Formats: sequence, structure tokens, C-alpha cells
Amino acid sequence: MRCRRSHSFAFRVDDRLIWFRHLPTLAGMAIAHAVSGDVVDLRAPSSPDRTVALFKAPDLEAMRLILAAGKTMPEHSVPGSLTVQCLKGRIELVLPDRSPVLEAGQFAYLGGGVPHALRALEDSDVLVTLVIVQAA
Repeated sequence: MRCRRSHSFAFRVDDRLIWFRHLPTLAGMAIAHAVSGDVVDLRAPSSPDRTVALFKAPDLEAMRLILAAGKTMPEHSVPGSLTVQCLKGRIELVLPDRSPVLEAGQFAYLGGGVPHALRALEDSDVLVTLVIVQAA
């Protein structure tokens, strides 16, 4: 879900909508926090249920998801390829034909259009990186 006026977007985790607000730049690119060349410390402590957009460029987006044990992100798909990296905890990546468990330090690659869901088996930090597919 996107809101053009405020440069915001949302996705649903369990029964909650999580909103991200992007700050527009002079080049028209929406960026939440990091700009090109910034170093982001993914080891920094995170507060419970805090999910942040790390950056969004025209072709790439990265988000840090904080999922409490038992929380889920319902099944969805995105047009571009993506990676899901477990930074802390354990998550189940629910796919159409299997459900691998990712532990801290592991990541999975998914091609565009693959339906998937996430379920936190423990309190978890997850880095999601999306390739943005431009509409033709």
C-alpha cells in the first residue's frame, strides 16, 4: 500500500499495518535513512516490534524487520527478486513447496513472483533486500 502525498508505504504483519515514511531527495529518489555511501550498523540493538526501511533507491530497497516469536508476515509476492537474511533468532520461510528454517547468519534468495510468508520461531531480526521492477 502506497501513499503518494506523504511518500509512505505500508505492509501487514499479523493484524497490524506497518507504515514507513520516506524522505524525498532532490533527485526524486525516496530514502528512509541511509544515503549512498552510508554505513548502517545492523548489529545495533533493536527495540521490539520496530521495523524500519533502511533505504529505497529506484532499483533496490532494504528493510529490517523485527518479528517477535510467533509473529507472521502473511503470504505475498513481489515482482522482483529478493533476499531474506536472518540476523538474529530463527525464522521459517514458508514457500509453496517447502518451509526452510533460517538461523542467524543464513539467508535465502527468492526469484520474483514467488509466493512466500515469514514466521518468527524466536524473537528475530531480518534483513530483506528487494530488487525494484519498474513498470513497463
